Amino acid sequence: MDPRDVPKAPAFPTPTLAPVTFADQDDGGVQGGGQVLARTVRGHLPPGAPDFLYLPVEVPPGVRQVEVSYGYDRPDVPAGTAGNACDLGVFDQRGIGPGGGGFRGWSGGARTGFAVSAGQATPGYLPGPVEAGTWHVVLAPYTVAPQGLDFTVTVSLTRGRPGPALTPHHPPQAVPGRGRGWYRGDCHLHTVHSDGGRTVEEVAALARAAGLDFVNISDHNTVSAHAHLGPVARDDLLVLTGEEVTTRNGHCLAIGLDAGDWIDWRYRRRDGLLPRFVERIHRSGGVAVPAHPYGVSFASQWKFGYGHADAVEVWNGVWTPDDEAALLTWDNLLTGAARRGEGRWLPAMGNSDAHRDPDTVGLPQTVVLADGLDRDALVAGIAAGRSWIAESAGVGLSFTATGPGGAHADIGGMLTAAADAPVTFRLRVSGVSSAAQVRLLTDEGQVLAAPLPPAGTLEWTTTPQASAYVRAEVRHPAAGGSVLPGPVAALTNPIWLAPR
Repeated sequence: MDPRDVPKAPAFPTPTLAPVTFADQDDGGVQGGGQVLARTVRGHLPPGAPDFLYLPVEVPPGVRQVEVSYGYDRPDVPAGTAGNACDLGVFDQRGIGPGGGGFRGWSGGARTGFAVSAGQATPGYLPGPVEAGTWHVVLAPYTVAPQGLDFTVTVSLTRGRPGPALTPHHPPQAVPGRGRGWYRGDCHLHTVHSDGGRTVEEVAALARAAGLDFVNISDHNTVSAHAHLGPVARDDLLVLTGEEVTTRNGHCLAIGLDAGDWIDWRYRRRDGLLPRFVERIHRSGGVAVPAHPYGVSFASQWKFGYGHADAVEVWNGVWTPDDEAALLTWDNLLTGAARRGEGRWLPAMGNSDAHRDPDTVGLPQTVVLADGLDRDALVAGIAAGRSWIAESAGVGLSFTATGPGGAHADIGGMLTAAADAPVTFRLRVSGVSSAAQVRLLTDEGQVLAAPLPPAGTLEWTTTPQASAYVRAEVRHPAAGGSVLPGPVAALTNPIWLAPR
């Protein structure tokens, strides 16, 4: 076999374990209110086990709550070898197919179990009817030790009539009376509904303290927080509903989804399913933004390429070398877009990815030019690259281009002029150290590096034939001896130049 011939994996495999039934415990009705039917399953997974295994659970009529607990062994492994880690979720009787309507929740490795009923559910899971049929508990062995993974799953069904259904309180999609302007937001935030340590109320309070105008809640692989966000959204803070689509080949932010919409994550690049779910994000009103493409945690590096992305997260939390790598990759993509002349380019954004203390909400934040403080306008601004990134609300910035005859362009825009016409770029910065450094970069690379002038304003002139785009960075001083530039305080999306 030619080593270049890689076998094609079957799309979306659904390997299943032996089903769990309760026939010998079933009293045939709801008259036994409160009766608990329970089964425990034990099994062993070898190294190389499938990404997702499905444990069918036959739920009889008259059940008001499904409860599942699980555990697995954690044997010692040699240094540098991955140990056991196994995630948990559930689908109901409506099915487990790609994008399946049966999704009822996901906790990953953050919890040891869950419970679901009509009106209540463990955070990460969706309340709703408990209907008879085949449910599926999902076991997702993230990593398996050389010895294999021994697991135990206990399924408990409580009989009885369903209680009252949960009334969701989704946040509004707009703040009335807010016109065109620059709005600050953090679109990568986690709560107790996935692996975060903060409630939605705590996240909202921290966002207000950080001077943000909007946030996007992006819990891993679940949208259970959406129903609880309405009470924390007020006229001073727009709360968008989203998800971090956490695949085995990288993570993607779904920003600005319709409330309650869930995006499937159960695929790798080789399955060819990403375009289908990016389109699902778009139909839901959102944008798809690969997160921390060079992340250092397991399976967090983005492997899908950027052909279907609407933007890319180049700055994630405190500035680190993986952000530097993401920034360089993004800049190369800009240069490629300039060479092809296709008119389509990939904007950059930055978010905190805050989970718990001491993570700082709003470090960094994306400042978006939008026609209003509303979901559709912000999503459009992000996708168009009408934005820049700041380390805090204390940093101010403007970046413009002016050509002959009063021609003008802002960040994310395009200025058209004669090929040899002079175009002047003006950068104005406030709220940074007097030791800050300014870099201007074009498709040729860095064209200017200088201390920020005392007045905070710098000008530079080029022509459309010399520069396809210009973008700006504001950097803190580099640490002693570092070969890398200093940490970023602010950076912009490009302004494009086109020769007439």
